[in-house]
Amino acid sequence: MRTVTEAPGVGALLREWRDRRRISQLELALRAGSSARHISFVETGRSRPSQEMVLRLADHLDVPVRERNALLTAAGYAPRFPERPLDDPAMTGLREGLERLLRSYEPFPALVVDGTYQVVAANRGIAMLLEGVDGALLAPPLNAMRVTMHPRGLSSRIRNYPEWRGHLLHQMERQLALMRSAPLRALYEEVSAYPLPEGVKEWVTAGDEGVPYALPMVVEHGGRTLSFISTIATFNTPMDVTVSELAVETFLPAGPETAHHLRELHRLMP
Repeated sequence: MRTVTEAPGVGALLREWRDRRRISQLELALRAGSSARHISFVETGRSRPSQEMVLRLADHLDVPVRERNALLTAAGYAPRFPERPLDDPAMTGLREGLERLLRSYEPFPALVVDGTYQVVAANRGIAMLLEGVDGALLAPPLNAMRVTMHPRGLSSRIRNYPEWRGHLLHQMERQLALMRSAPLRALYEEVSAYPLPEGVKEWVTAGDEGVPYALPMVVEHGGRTLSFISTIATFNTPMDVTVSELAVETFLPAGPETAHHLRELHRLMP
């Protein structure tokens, strides 16, 4: 006999998000213009929240857009936010804008990833960084975390890899603390279990262009040491699940030598 597990109701989901944010029922009620008694009734299933209340509570709990749809569905309402693929005609303007942004950042590396770090767009600077990476890791769908931390990936050329690996894992841990994502959890467990490249303990912790204000990624490339500072940008107030999970990551040269070398490589590109 097969046991069917019922999906959690909206009350249980809201309580989970409130616990994640470490907010009391009273504090949430004050923020949402409600009462602690009503919040308690919603969480225990004694009261069914309106669609407006679900969205209001989700907003004050900073629930990701994908999970707001899940809350609405659990409450018996239709999802509010669409999830269109980037090749959808409605996404043409966004797609073209991202491509222009990535091209304009050349010769410096830049890419766009989704909520599980699958690369959805990248410029030629990224292709340059990935020269020499095992071809199997570059096969679609390309995953930024996997290609960076795999022993046959970029990790073998990152001179301060222990520090950079710690930064990447901490970044993923922060995301997992803020959202429920089984695919992201699976990716984290995979990449955190990768062995360190051989000889990694002998590498220096900063390159010739080490900077005091942020942790650089120091990479060997063509007999040179290149140093980058990473920045990440997301969309304000997204109204689509796909857009809400996109992030644009750019790599700023941490010193003049890296900038000059990349400009020379770009000049020689066909």
